[in-house]
Amino acid sequence: MGRTGFAWAIFEWARNPYYILIVIFIFAPYFAREIVGADLLAEGALDGLEPDEARSTANAMGQATVASVTKWAGLIAALTAPFLGAALDRGGRLKPILALTLSSIAICSALLWFAIPGEEGLPTIAIMTLLVIAYVSYTYSEVTHNAMLSVSGNKQSLSMISGLGLGLGNLAAVFIFLAIVLLFVLPDLIGFPFDDPQFGVEISRFEHVRIAGPICAIWLMLFSIPFFLHAKDPGQAGASWGAATRDGARSVLKTLREATHYSELMKSLLARMFYADAMAALLALGAVYVALFLNWGFLEMLCYALVSSIFAFGGGLFGGWLDMKIGVKRALLVEILVMIAAMVVQLSITREGLFFGLVDNSQVWNGLVFKTLSDLAYLSLISVVAVMATASISSSRAMLVTLAPTGRSGEFFGLYAIAGTITVWMGPLLVEYFTVWFNSQRIGMASISILFTLGVVILLTVHLPVHTRDRVEPA
Repeated sequence: MGRTGFAWAIFEWARNPYYILIVIFIFAPYFAREIVGADLLAEGALDGLEPDEARSTANAMGQATVASVTKWAGLIAALTAPFLGAALDRGGRLKPILALTLSSIAICSALLWFAIPGEEGLPTIAIMTLLVIAYVSYTYSEVTHNAMLSVSGNKQSLSMISGLGLGLGNLAAVFIFLAIVLLFVLPDLIGFPFDDPQFGVEISRFEHVRIAGPICAIWLMLFSIPFFLHAKDPGQAGASWGAATRDGARSVLKTLREATHYSELMKSLLARMFYADAMAALLALGAVYVALFLNWGFLEMLCYALVSSIFAFGGGLFGGWLDMKIGVKRALLVEILVMIAAMVVQLSITREGLFFGLVDNSQVWNGLVFKTLSDLAYLSLISVVAVMATASISSSRAMLVTLAPTGRSGEFFGLYAIAGTITVWMGPLLVEYFTVWFNSQRIGMASISILFTLGVVILLTVHLPVHTRDRVEPA
């Protein structure tokens, strides 16, 4: 792996902390509980209910609201990302496009500092709008960045480059999580390693949570510099973006009409449409679920995020290794099936017991966090999900590079994006409606299994080209 490949990977070190901190672990649970849920309780909308039922309903509505944000963002991205990808194959330099999308993410992320509960902060609809804009911009940056993968190294090294990028993105998040814990959370709880939270951060005003937005914005702009200096840009200088957009749109429509000519690729994308987006829904809403359902506090969520990110770093490397050992198709099947098994066990855990009540919950120790058997069991399972989720992303990208026609990777990564976003609104839609219909977070999360199952069934029918099966695929 040369400097070009490392420069491609370092992009995810800069960008991915936004998704990990804001979309998954820190901001989304805060938004669901302290803004959406707390507002419902403060407004008296649930006054007719018993306290426990009112809190459960507020939590369910918080989860449903976060699911709604993801749903709308995914829908917008799904309808536009393939056309962007096709234009990238025919247009000018890609780095300026990335500069625009990263700037959009950074601005939206920084403005989340003003997401304060009550009338002092931004209105809930404004916060939701910022999250949608940033999510769509993130997807556009992903399509553009992925379109550069094929020129970032030789074909044999692409899986490792892809896995390294995912690993670095999670490692960056680990450092930010540690900084938040050491600078703000532990000083407030136990006066260690400082007597008080640093930089005047007020815990009572949730500034230790809201500061994640500005931190991600600064991190993104600072650490994307090496990528812009050293990554290889496959775009043509001086090419017309207007012509590229028109030609790209025609090409996407033609590709969809001629899908039978790319049957294996289309089947793999169809499978991804379900399994990857079920995974995205699981990751994006899983932290909200556990924060509300097991009543984890901010320190527990930070530790949960740390464990997840550490194992996800290993997952990126593991995915590249597993691809080379058994092939991308078998690797994907292993990764998805293990994720499904882990999710089933996670959903069996409550504050009262494990394995759907077969094992009673009990206190294990009297420390600061994760005091019960249920807490520790759920924490251990996230390590499995983190490894397999990150590995599956790496394997999915490697499969697309294997199957995509030469010179059309941007277009097919655009289709890859739609396959990865179409149930980013359908998955949250399922969670949103199942949660509301049954007034149950647990049943809402369980609905994701429908998409996982469909993805596995379709993936089993995909056949890779003969030249890729010399070690790993049966003839």
